[in-house]
Amino acid sequence: MTTAAVPVPVPVRIPIREILPWAVFATIVALLLIYFVGSEEGAMSLVPTSNNYIHEFVHDGRHLLGFPCH
Repeated sequence: MTTAAVPVPVPVRIPIREILPWAVFATIVALLLIYFVGSEEGAMSLVPTSNNYIHEFVHDGRHLLGFPCH
């Protein structure tokens, strides 16, 4: 009778120094995305456009996420 070798999982340790820059980058991108979808309406606009391109681009996403728009 032969026994099969069972693989044993070995935990991999990822140093925080490798994750931290990506976590900061992802947080900044998420905050910018929330700003543009949530409050870029013209009166408080950080991007001065005469036609509200950003507002129109994210208009449906605003309603989908429950942000008031009109």
